[in-house]
This record gives sequence, C-alpha cells and structure tokens, in this order.
Amino acid sequence: MKVIIAGGGIGGLTAALYLHKHGVSCQVFEKVPEILQLGVGITMLPHAIRAMNELGLMERLDELGVRTDRMIFRTRGGQEVWNAPRGLAAGYDVPQITAHRADIHQVLLDAVTERLPAGALTLDAAFEAVEDTGEGVHVTLRRGDGTTFTAEGDVLIGADGIHSAVRRLLNPDEGAPRWSGLMLWRGALDWPKVLDGHTIINSGGIGRKFIFYPIGPGKTPGTQLMNWACVVRQAEPGAPAPGREDWNREAQAEVLHPILADFDVPETDIRAMVDATPVFWDFPMCDRDPLKTWTRGRVTLLGDAAHPMYPFGANGSAQAILDARALGRLCGAGGDPAAILQAYEAERLGPVNEVVAGNRTGGPERVIDEVEARIAHMPGQRFSDLETILPFKERDAIVNGYSRLAGFATEQVR
Repeated sequence: MKVIIAGGGIGGLTAALYLHKHGVSCQVFEKVPEILQLGVGITMLPHAIRAMNELGLMERLDELGVRTDRMIFRTRGGQEVWNAPRGLAAGYDVPQITAHRADIHQVLLDAVTERLPAGALTLDAAFEAVEDTGEGVHVTLRRGDGTTFTAEGDVLIGADGIHSAVRRLLNPDEGAPRWSGLMLWRGALDWPKVLDGHTIINSGGIGRKFIFYPIGPGKTPGTQLMNWACVVRQAEPGAPAPGREDWNREAQAEVLHPILADFDVPETDIRAMVDATPVFWDFPMCDRDPLKTWTRGRVTLLGDAAHPMYPFGANGSAQAILDARALGRLCGAGGDPAAILQAYEAERLGPVNEVVAGNRTGGPERVIDEVEARIAHMPGQRFSDLETILPFKERDAIVNGYSRLAGFATEQVR
C-alpha cells in the first residue's frame, strides 16, 4: 500500500511517521517551496504527548519545550475560578508540554528526513486534482512556476489545513471558513519567569481573554520564551470573515492597550509584555461546520482539513496527531484501501466533531464565562464566595467534562 499525503504540517508529517512505523509506504507533498519556522506556542496535551512518545519523539520535545504543571483560570478582574495540576502533577503517565510550533514542526521534519526514504517529502507541490480509478489514485500537483506533475498511490490524505484544496474538491459548495466573530492576537518574547515557570495563566472568558505561558528557555538567566494570546469579540458568530489578506497580519501594540486595561494579572505586567514583543500577529478565529463525511472512495481528510476548530482547549494539533495515529494503525493492518479509510472515518469523525462543537462554546475555559456571567451585576463584578456563584461540582463538570470529551482525562491517558 502507498499513501499520498497532501500537506506537510504537523498532521501530515505525523501521519507519515505513523505510516512508516506500521510499514506503510507514503509520500508527502507540501505546497510551500521552503519550510519556514513560523507560528508561536502550542500546548501539547498528554494524549498528544503519548502519541509522540510512541514515535520516539517525546524526549526531544521535552528538551525544547516546557513541562506544564499547573493551569489557572481567572476572571478578567483577577479572581481565581479554577486552579489545578496538569501533566505528571495531575497523575498522567506522560507530561503536558508547551513549545514553539516551529520547534514541534522541526522535530517532526527531522524525523521524517531521517527515517523515511529519500524523496518522501516534496516541497513546492500544491495539490491540484485527484482521479480515483477504483484501483488507486492519480494526484496532480502544481509547482510555483505553474508546471504540473503527477503522483500515484492507493489513497490520498488531505492534510492541507483549514483552506484545504482537497476538502474543497470534495465539498465544492462549502464556501469560506466560518468566523467566530473573535479576533486573536498572538506573540512570543523573552520574559522574566512567572511563578514557578511551569504555569499557564488564563484570564477572562471567550469574548475577552488574555492567556500566557512559557514555551521554552529564554536567552538570559531568569527568563523564558513566553507565549501570549489575546482574544476579543468583534462580531457575532457566523459574521463574514475578514478576507484572506487579513490572516496572520502584523499587528500594533497600541490596538491592545485599551483591551489590556480590563485585566488584573498580579504576577506580571501584561501591557509591558505586549509592548516588548518585537513582532506579533492578529487573525480571525475561524473553524468550519463539521462534515458528515470526510471520505470519498480512496480520498479522505486529516487534521485541520477535516475538522478545523477554535483554539480553546488546546486541541487542534492534538486531534490531528490522533488522526495520524489511527490512520497509521489501520493502514498497517492491511485490507481494502477504501474500506480502511471508511474505518478511519468511523473511528475519528464522531468524537472529533464533538470537540469542534465543544470549542465553539469555549472548551474548558467556559468555566470563566459562567462565573463572569453570574457576577456581571455585582459591585465591581467581583464575588466573595465562589462556591455560592458556581459550585465546585459544576466547575468540575465543565473543565474535566471537556477533558473526557477530547480524550485526555487522566483515566484515558495511562
């Protein structure tokens, strides 16, 4: 069996490594002519780390990133609504790791280069079309200079992101991604260590949020590479999204100054953090409505091409990794290629569509929204007794209920 993968991001490269692990030949085609070290921070939850460990990559990720030991959820006013251990401190058998997206991608890229045969990854090769003959697939790819070439295999996996050309071929009438109405600013910089250097601090609900956490060592003693993100609602969900030219646009700190004034974060000066960030970006937070099927014959989807989701709950890359793991295992077991893709879809589509829906309501961070909604009428929007506002049982149902939904509750990752 030979698998053709369109897309060389985290999902596509992880799929290639899992296919190789299970003895399945594959070839990855990535549209960019050069792999650039882009992006900011990613939280690798325990179920994703366990998968990386199966590929022998956890140790390298652990060296580059930071183990997360604690997560704190607060209102914008600085009042704590959830404070819980994470990773090994929470009883998992693997850590939770935060790292720079570029470092994670490079670890995967190095592994593909080292383990797979020469030529297994081809750059400057954008997916253009596929012919499913019933006996295999003939895939047409386009270079940046406009010339085309073809590749042949048994199945095609579209792992080409939220703007997937493979998904568009399968769903020509779907249209553009759905905008949440939220804008997201994100950046990273060297910053003095906060608390123990292993904590994520998340302030504010879905419509007005600031979160920061370390993703690697700093360049000077006492500092870490700090990732931050700010979310602000600018329109109602489903409003027309800004054009593609406004995705990943370089942003200005002055835009965030009045927004940051709404937050009380005692551990550090978040306005100074934003002002000190040399370059950062904004982009519209989008997903797509869940599909009823990802698969047509010998063609299917994976990762953001299949199920783009809002970043609440830190599950986008994790679910792509779980897709890759399932695909590799099923392909390695052998059988009819079209039936294998149907089995992959049957295993992954339902559970991951539930995660997409859960993220639309804020994921585990919805616990902050619930508290903020219930104290909106109170003086200074502050509570004196959290238990009378939102009892622990209800808070636990939101936060740990999401962990079970997404597949990384403690009992699911052991």
